[in-house]
Amino acid sequence: MAKNDRVKGILLTALGATCWGASGVFSQSLFSGYGVGASWLTAVRMIFGGALLVIAAVVSDRKQAVGAFRNIRDFAWLLAFAFLGLLLCQFSYMSAISYSNAAAATVLQSLSVVIMAVITSIWDRTRISIRQAIAVGLAVLGTYLMATGGHPGTMKLTGMGLTMGLLSAVGAVSYILLSKPIIRKYGSMAVTGWGMVLGGLAAGAVSKVWNIPSGLDAKAYITLLFVITIGTAVAFSVFLEGAKYIPASEVTLIGCLEPASAAVLSLIFLHTKFGWADAAGFFCIMATVFLSTKLKEGEDSALDKK
Repeated sequence: MAKNDRVKGILLTALGATCWGASGVFSQSLFSGYGVGASWLTAVRMIFGGALLVIAAVVSDRKQAVGAFRNIRDFAWLLAFAFLGLLLCQFSYMSAISYSNAAAATVLQSLSVVIMAVITSIWDRTRISIRQAIAVGLAVLGTYLMATGGHPGTMKLTGMGLTMGLLSAVGAVSYILLSKPIIRKYGSMAVTGWGMVLGGLAAGAVSKVWNIPSGLDAKAYITLLFVITIGTAVAFSVFLEGAKYIPASEVTLIGCLEPASAAVLSLIFLHTKFGWADAAGFFCIMATVFLSTKLKEGEDSALDKK
């Protein structure tokens, strides 16, 4: 792997995760201030965020933008990415929140780093290195501390909450792995855009996306626009673009920047408290990113070359 490509991959995935964190902060203001439902917002951000990416892809290269629809195998891969990756991750995460709470859902989704490490190890028939094991442990610990504030009692876990939370972790792994082959062929904008539109339409049918919440003012629509553009279209496209250049195991580790960036932005914009657990969690996650960037070049998994 070229050094410049590796740096590009790390920076893009970090930027994508940071945009997700910002999206979470702005989404929270819609939930608490306007009573917007999580399922409705998920459908809206996927449909319109995906549409923006599709338009950009068509303007850039129309033939490539619709290329996956001309090849049965690639179209099947796109559908798998849309429904078994993006939609599974988004829907199960929001469901985990509804059945339990945000803290439990966030911690359970962070187990994607463990799942990815195990899958990569089995696929390559190699042992997980000490550095990788430490990075995975720090990622889960850091996410736990930032999601719960160091208080396990805040994780109200039910049976369905546990099931949906684990499914969201599987979905996070799936959309990274399923995106790689077709993004190499058609680019991140087209693949991410179509995947989000297809998944969003399915989610919208369930959440009745046409029923717009009442009481939305100009500020709410500006916030919604930010969530759709920066927090969805930009976040997913740059994150998955970066995933082309670095191993999938590292992608999931760097993705843990999401709760860290959300905590910092919440402190700035929502004036939330930043306690010792948040600080410790932030340190753990930054250490995780540092360790993941120090893995030896050339350690790409055979899984990433498929």
